[in-house]
Amino acid sequence: MAMGKRARSRQQELFVDSRALPESPGHPFYDKLNEVLATHEFDGFAEGLCSPYYAERMGRHSIPPGVYFRMLMVGYFEGLGSERGIAWRVADSLTLRRFLGYELTDRTPDHSSLSRIRGRLPVEVHQDVFNWVGRVIAKEGLLKGKTVAVDSTTLEANAALRSLVRRDTGEGYQEYLEGLAKASGIETPTRQDTAKLDKKRPRKGSNDDWQHPHDPDARITKMKDRRTHMGYKSEHVVDLETQAIVAINLCGGDEGDTDSLPWSLVQANWNLEAMAQDQEARQHLTDRWLSEVVTDRGYHSNKIVKMLQRAEIRGYVCEPNRGRRKWGKDPEAQVAVYANRRRIEGERSKALQRLRAECAERSMAHAYESGGMRRCHLRGLVNIYKRLSVHAAAFNLGLMMRKLTGHGTPRGLHGLLRAILALYRALHGRVLRGANRLGLLRTTVGRSVALLILAAIPATRPARITFSTDC
Repeated sequence: MAMGKRARSRQQELFVDSRALPESPGHPFYDKLNEVLATHEFDGFAEGLCSPYYAERMGRHSIPPGVYFRMLMVGYFEGLGSERGIAWRVADSLTLRRFLGYELTDRTPDHSSLSRIRGRLPVEVHQDVFNWVGRVIAKEGLLKGKTVAVDSTTLEANAALRSLVRRDTGEGYQEYLEGLAKASGIETPTRQDTAKLDKKRPRKGSNDDWQHPHDPDARITKMKDRRTHMGYKSEHVVDLETQAIVAINLCGGDEGDTDSLPWSLVQANWNLEAMAQDQEARQHLTDRWLSEVVTDRGYHSNKIVKMLQRAEIRGYVCEPNRGRRKWGKDPEAQVAVYANRRRIEGERSKALQRLRAECAERSMAHAYESGGMRRCHLRGLVNIYKRLSVHAAAFNLGLMMRKLTGHGTPRGLHGLLRAILALYRALHGRVLRGANRLGLLRTTVGRSVALLILAAIPATRPARITFSTDC
């Protein structure tokens, strides 16, 4: 057989038979997800929600709102953080074309169209989509709202530290250092002079003095890997019974946990109230939601424990070791802190803390690590929150898909196959090593006996096998 060679140039066909066009078999996950969205009439809901923000008879038709929100969900399921990446992936994939309702001859939406629609639709529309998904999963029994866990993480902003400017004068960092050097008596300061001057200067990276000219909402903060970047802080309120995300609070990276927790609980209460307007979803929600709140020690303060006690919320807030304290000026804080201390020493608190470490961390790992949103490609608090709200809605839909199909993402099947193969290899190697010690593998009968023993072994999970985090 002769070797084929790739043609350097190829003339395009003038006419193409439609029967010759490739057809996608689709993906079972996306086909089932479309069935779920069609059953609950998602497209009609999205069109009615977005219709006030479009003109009735002016210009060409825009992307259907259902397609826009599906594309943002694809960003979660495929691990794509940028809108350019989503647009390219949709244009390149036959499966995603079928998921969005586009044929091979149709032109898929460009990233600029996603940006225009995101700018046109306000935050409330994206929040309503998140609440709509919450009502859907509540009907399936995947949202209770009684016991929630709160945890936060940092997101890297699309802003560089070298581009910071002064809030008062608008000077760049290097220009500011040269001005300080000239004021100290150096007429022509070099970079070495400015670096030496800047080395021991206190509060040189203060958010009160510096901001990014193109992303004023980003803040100088330390990331989880201890590096300093411009970033945001994302806080999740997670239902410990079902692992569903109840609310997301996005704020500046320098905002403390004790300052952001009240707003996160308020947002969670608003979301649950909006979800409870549906009578069928209201039947599955608890009678009194947000009855218990579980956090780590970063949220412990007199203000927080007093706030939870006044709101009649049982708080399980881990307390750091502060030594002996004096309560003469704040007896209310003493009562609240002691009551919280008694609760966190119980067995229920320990079980809830284990669940918090599992569920809250899992939601952030899926949303930001495998979901591709650890680094923000958008700028501005409002724009990023719009993406995060639909991102979290896709995470909750993944919980529902896991209940229906056994897999929460399209990549879940690949993780299952890898686990089965790893289990087979581990058991196969263990049986063969044991049979080799007995000298059974030297004969054909011995090999047959080893295979029979292997078939009779129950499917237990070895300690060394790793499984993918299929949500």
